[in-house]
Amino acid sequence: MKQKNKAIAYIILSAFFFALMLFFVRLAGNRVPVIQKSFFRNIVAFAIAAAILIKEREPVCIGKGNMRYMLTRAIAGTLGIFCNFSAVDHLNLADASILNKLSPFFAVLFSIVLLKEKVSTVEWLTLATAFAGAMFVIKPSFSMSSFYALAGFAGGMAAGLSYACVRKLGTHGVKGPVIIAFFSGFSCLCTLPYLIFSFTPMSAGELTSLLLAGCSAAGGQIFITAAYTNAPAREISVFDYSQIIFTASLGFLMWGQIPDILSVIGYILIIGAAIFKWRYNLSQDRQK
Repeated sequence: MKQKNKAIAYIILSAFFFALMLFFVRLAGNRVPVIQKSFFRNIVAFAIAAAILIKEREPVCIGKGNMRYMLTRAIAGTLGIFCNFSAVDHLNLADASILNKLSPFFAVLFSIVLLKEKVSTVEWLTLATAFAGAMFVIKPSFSMSSFYALAGFAGGMAAGLSYACVRKLGTHGVKGPVIIAFFSGFSCLCTLPYLIFSFTPMSAGELTSLLLAGCSAAGGQIFITAAYTNAPAREISVFDYSQIIFTASLGFLMWGQIPDILSVIGYILIIGAAIFKWRYNLSQDRQK
């Protein structure tokens, strides 16, 4: 129980740092392109992951047959960041955050293909509930806000594919720092040509915000890794949704953002589906 409580504390800290990442990305403003923001977010993560590999003298071993999953994780993760940051720039922080939190549900869908996992009727129902909640947040229309909400939805989908690939790589023994370094390095290389030819000069405040976003993302990665090291994902993953509370609070305090009633209904459906799935998984474990 002590170890589980420690894991819960770690995952809540992770949620706080990821909320800070979104906050600093938004604070950098719309003048800095999303691709440029992504580069600075990932260069910090790459430096930290590389430092861990060097310090621990961890061999960079991907293994036979794993490169396709590494590339899929890197491509999907990069696209997911672009979509997520686009949503963060134009939506309420809480809306952008909850759409990104659809990733665990998409991870289930992609795990069916990648890991050949079976999905129960209850899990299909929670997936349907979460997607219904997403529609309340997106509020489909021909407005630009719906376009950026759909970008946030696509970001959650891409992140779900990324996490399914990470899980697949984990079952093949690929170490976490290797996966993070590969993804971050790949993302930086993809965005580097844009920076060389279309770099937008930044003020000291914008650069500081993006570097802090990178540091916050690294903090989130460190604490979420520590959390899942101390307890199984199905026992603690629901606490990751505390990020919605943090982002909503930061959005309100800094910009006076208040989610509308439809978004709140969407939050309730998505978080409710996550809580129900968490309790269902625990009850299934007790019966084994």
